[in-house]
Amino acid sequence: MSVLAVIPARGGSKGLPGKNIRSLAGLPLIAHSLELARACPCVSRTIVSTDSPEIADVARRFGADIPFLRPAALAGDEVAMWPVLRHALEVVEREEGPRYDYLLLLDPTSPGRLPEHVAGALAALQGAPEADGVVGVSRPDFNPIWVCVVERDGWMADLVPQGSDYVRRQDVPTVYRINASLYIWRTAFVRAETRNWRPHGRHRLYEIPERNAIHIDDADEFARAEALLQQGLLRLPWLPDPPPGVADPAPARPTAGRDAEEG
Repeated sequence: MSVLAVIPARGGSKGLPGKNIRSLAGLPLIAHSLELARACPCVSRTIVSTDSPEIADVARRFGADIPFLRPAALAGDEVAMWPVLRHALEVVEREEGPRYDYLLLLDPTSPGRLPEHVAGALAALQGAPEADGVVGVSRPDFNPIWVCVVERDGWMADLVPQGSDYVRRQDVPTVYRINASLYIWRTAFVRAETRNWRPHGRHRLYEIPERNAIHIDDADEFARAEALLQQGLLRLPWLPDPPPGVADPAPARPTAGRDAEEG
């Protein structure tokens, strides 16, 4: 089974200009996704889809395969990700001839996922022949069924109407958030679905720990990712341990009478 990994990196970010090549723990942000893909034996080929010559130059220094520069029509703020992925698959398969079985989306702004997450998501999709794809999710710090409200006609109202039916937090159904860490689809679905993946396909969830599900769109989120790495709370196998410029934290002392917690 062949997997094409696509790393999309548009040049015109407004929330955090230049974020895709901004240094995180000594590497440009996009390089973390390149290193992840290299660490995944299941990935057959990894390409970067970008409209920016500057991003392309930086990515190539870290071994990126950039078979094309993305057309301007697919590089605007209003362009959704789906046509970008369909374009990448079409160009690569036109060039190579043979068709890939799976397409893996690795957003460079989600540097915290690990090779085992990719392997687990692929295995979940292979084990569910009725599914079109698998989406990376995590459990948020709060449950929106339980705490999220809106204002209607000046009065508080539950965002989820059933939220007020629960009197104990422990009874509320588990909620997951799509965290942009990874998506993997059967390429047959990508070729056939011309509109949008989410309302028109059948997808399984693959849970990733919330700590690994960082997603960087602005300076605050970038600082949070740096802090997690500096404190040793997030460890990436392609980085030295501890990362450059980070003091090795003292090991935690196990509490008497119980095992030390993992992580």
